[in-house]
Amino acid sequence: QVQLLESGGGLVQPGDSLRLACAASGLTFSTYIMAWFRQAPGKEREFVAATWSGNIRRYTDSVKGRFTISRDSAKNTAYLQMNSLTPEDTAVYYCAADRKISLDYLLQAHYDYWGQGTQVTVSS
Repeated sequence: QVQLLESGGGLVQPGDSLRLACAASGLTFSTYIMAWFRQAPGKEREFVAATWSGNIRRYTDSVKGRFTISRDSAKNTAYLQMNSLTPEDTAVYYCAADRKISLDYLLQAHYDYWGQGTQVTVSS
């Protein structure tokens, strides 16, 4: 079965960087859309970034220019490089995957597979 395992979260100060990783198994990695969502305390889960078809990448406006999503098919791993972190980036970050490629990539319902999440806390 498909499994997604996130890692790389932690406690950092404003302005710092973190790189999250999502190790995938049980799927043909190169054909899946891979995405990151996040959920801050008291808020709904929101789309952060997605990548598909090799090098197509999309981001939510609040992270453009600071976050970079990437994937390594040799390692079946997706990454989220997060720079210039602010307290507003504090959330549990989730990796998601699906075989379908559509304009619904922004929606949680688009994705069949989810990881357990990794906590990112940005605080001074």
